[in-house]
Amino acid sequence: MERVLVSPGKAKKQFIKEIERESGTEVSLCYQCGKCAAGCPAAFAMDYTPRQVIRLLQLEMVDEAVKAESIWICATCDTCTTRCPRGVDIASLMDALRREALKRGEVTDHKVATFNKAFLKLVERFGRVHEVGLMMEFNLKTGQLFKDVELGLPMFTRGKVHLLPGTIKGREQVKQIFKRVEQMGGGPS
Repeated sequence: MERVLVSPGKAKKQFIKEIERESGTEVSLCYQCGKCAAGCPAAFAMDYTPRQVIRLLQLEMVDEAVKAESIWICATCDTCTTRCPRGVDIASLMDALRREALKRGEVTDHKVATFNKAFLKLVERFGRVHEVGLMMEFNLKTGQLFKDVELGLPMFTRGKVHLLPGTIKGREQVKQIFKRVEQMGGGPS
C-alpha cells in the first residue's frame, strides 16, 4: 500500500497566512459544523459550500480554493459569518480569495469578475449603483450590448430605472474610501 503524504510546502502555508491576515480571521478556528453552508442562500449554486472552501484552506489545497467558482458566487451577505459559532469571518475569506484569484488570473467565470469590476467602478464614481450604467458597462465588456434592451425599456417607461445616475450625500467620502483601499494595496485588479 502506497502512503500519500499531505504536507504542503512553505509557499502554501504562507499563502494561507496572507489570506488570514487580509481577512482578519483564522481558518483553523473552523471545526466544520456546517452552519455556514446550511444558511448560505447561494450554496445550491456553488461547487464548494463555504464550509468546504474553508476545508480546502485547512488542507492547504490553495489552488483548488482560488479556482473555486464558489468564491465568485458568494454574495458576501455575511449569513455564514453571522451563523458561525467560532467567529470565522467566512465572507471576508471569500473576498480575500477573490482578490487573490484576480491577482493570479485564475478567474473561472469572467462574466462574474467583469460584473464585480463594473459594479465597484460605478460605486466609486457615483457613490451608489446606477443600474442602467451597470447593465451597459457589463453588456459592453461581455460583448452583448443589446442583450437587456427588451427588459430595460419597459422598466424605464415605468420609472423603475433612470438613464442618469442619482446623486447622494457623501459622494466624495465614498471616493476617499476607494482611494484609501487602493493605497493599502486593495481594490479591484
